[in-house]
Amino acid sequence: MQSPKTKNLLLIFTRNPELGKVKSRLAADIGQQNALDIYVFLLNHTHKVTKQINVTKQVWYSETLGKNDIWNVGGYQKKLQPDTPDLGKRMEFAFNEGFKNAYEHIIIIGSDLYDITQNDIEIAFKKLQHNDAVIGPATDGGFYLLGLSKPIPTIFKDKNWGTNTVLKDTLNNLKKYSFEQLPPKNDVDYLDDIKDVAAFKAFIKYATND
Repeated sequence: MQSPKTKNLLLIFTRNPELGKVKSRLAADIGQQNALDIYVFLLNHTHKVTKQINVTKQVWYSETLGKNDIWNVGGYQKKLQPDTPDLGKRMEFAFNEGFKNAYEHIIIIGSDLYDITQNDIEIAFKKLQHNDAVIGPATDGGFYLLGLSKPIPTIFKDKNWGTNTVLKDTLNNLKKYSFEQLPPKNDVDYLDDIKDVAAFKAFIKYATND
């Protein structure tokens, strides 16, 4: 097996940006087209904050590999998530592939977090130099970033993904391991998550009482 040029791997899980298939909870508040527009905006934001990070970067699509999209620029590899509704199995598959390919520090993020920065991700990789794991707690009870320097299979099992118990259960899985937490950040799932953020005003102005 050929060793990777960098020991660090960034996994970016995305959904294919299709009307009616993204941000369903947000769409219930502001409509499907506006929810799609916001998701595309967040995809571009994720690309912006990751394109300069000097690690191997993989974009994992939900349904089909994107062609001639934003991920063509910035040195991203394109992968397809396994065909299973279980998010844990999909994430575990991506991590396992990374470890099999000799990466030593692997971080996964989603593509719908406006608060994340390049510095956040680079700090997380630094923390993995001397920890088994790093986790970025989301304010809704999940996590927005997960990093591992060794396989920890229990993290990906027996979770009610998308609920407010995920973080608690994951921290319980990590009790026997060395890990650090990043500052909490806010996921974009509901109108309340973005209604006071200036960057989203153009998308939601008709949906508010302002």
